[in-house]
Formats: sequence, structure tokens, C-alpha cells
Amino acid sequence: MSYDAVLLIVATIAGSIAAVSGFGIGSLLTPILIVSMPTAHAVAVLAIPHAIATAIRWLRLRSDVHAPTFRQFGVASALGGLAGAALQSRLESPALTIVLGVLIVLAGSAELAKRPLPLPQTRFWRLLGGVLSGLFGGLVGNQGGIRAAALLGFNLRPRQLVATATAAALLVDAARVPIYLLSAGSVIAGETRLWIVLSIGVTVGTFLGVPLLGRIPESIYRRLVGGLLLLLGISLFAAALTSRT
Repeated sequence: MSYDAVLLIVATIAGSIAAVSGFGIGSLLTPILIVSMPTAHAVAVLAIPHAIATAIRWLRLRSDVHAPTFRQFGVASALGGLAGAALQSRLESPALTIVLGVLIVLAGSAELAKRPLPLPQTRFWRLLGGVLSGLFGGLVGNQGGIRAAALLGFNLRPRQLVATATAAALLVDAARVPIYLLSAGSVIAGETRLWIVLSIGVTVGTFLGVPLLGRIPESIYRRLVGGLLLLLGISLFAAALTSRT
């Protein structure tokens, strides 16, 4: 099987997972890309298919965005994520990744054990949760997972959770893609074939995943997302420990 075929399959799976959970494209595809290119280049190249999948997912789910949560948590999360990403080169450390991994593991484990930690449905907690999850995710470079973990605490329905997380992610993509085009335009242009293959994969995955979202019972859905968060947290923890050795 060719490298492009492998990427297409993994991108399709990633797009499907993101359509169901609100995260997964960066988590699955970045580790594959950094095998053959520097991490900074991989992030820049992946920003294009990530933005395409996010835009398509938002178009499919825009009527399910929970407006109060998006206006408070979503916007705060996007701003915090951009701030964290801007500070990442200065403050990035394996210790931060380990802490984030532990937090995500705890969130995922709580969902699997049916002991979720509900957050108060107030403006203060939505703003605080948005800023902290966005900032932390931006610093570590994995905003989607921590955003979804935080949104689980607001008792949203599955489509509302994914739609609201997607709307926040779209704000981040709208801000960062032009930056990557300016700062790494030559890299992106040189990898046109790569990001086209990835874009096709995540687009197909998104169209496959969104219909599944409405068919999963909420109790099963929360445990499914909890399991995905648990896997993500473990992978972050392992990656951080490996980088320290």
C-alpha cells in the first residue's frame, strides 16, 4: 500500500472521529507527518485540511451550536488557544504536556466510570473554562481534546457539544491559517499533494461521521468520548515522557 493510500485512510478515520467527538484530526495525523518532516512544518501543512474539515463540520452542524456556551466558552476558548499557541515556543515543556495528559485522562476516566464532573451553568464558569482550556491546549498544541473534555461538563447534547466545539475551532482556524500561509507558505506550497490527499480524507470522514452523531444514544456517546479522551491523554503522557528521555 502506498504512503498516499495510508494517509488517505488515516485521514478518513480522523475526520470521522472528529465529526463524532469534536477532536482527533491533529491527534491522529500529526504523529504520522512528523516522521517525515519537522513538527513546525507538519502543523502548518495540517492546518489546511484541518480548517477544511472544521468548516464542513460546522456547515453540517451549525444549527446545533449552543449559542450561550459558544458566546462565552467558545469565544474565550478560541482566544485562549490563540494566546497559548503564540506563547508555545517560549513556554512549551514536557511537564505541561504531562499535566494536560493527566487532566484529559481524568476527564475520560470520569466519563467511563459515569462520574462526570458537571460545571455550573453560569457565565463565569463558561468564560473561565474557555480561557483555561484554550490557553492550556494552545500551549501544549492539542486544543481539540481539552476543549471537548471541558465541554462535557456543561451537559450539552452530543450534536450541541460537537457543533459548539467546532464553532470555536473554526475561529482558531480562521485566525491561524493566514498566519501559516504567511510564515510557512513555501512549505505548504511544496507539500500541495500531501495536504490535498489529507483534505480529501478528512472531508470523506466528516461526511461519514456526522450522520452517526445523531444515532448514538447520549449515555453511550459520553462513554465513547470518554474512551477517546483516555486514549488521547495516555498518548500525550507517553509522548511527553519520550521527549524527556
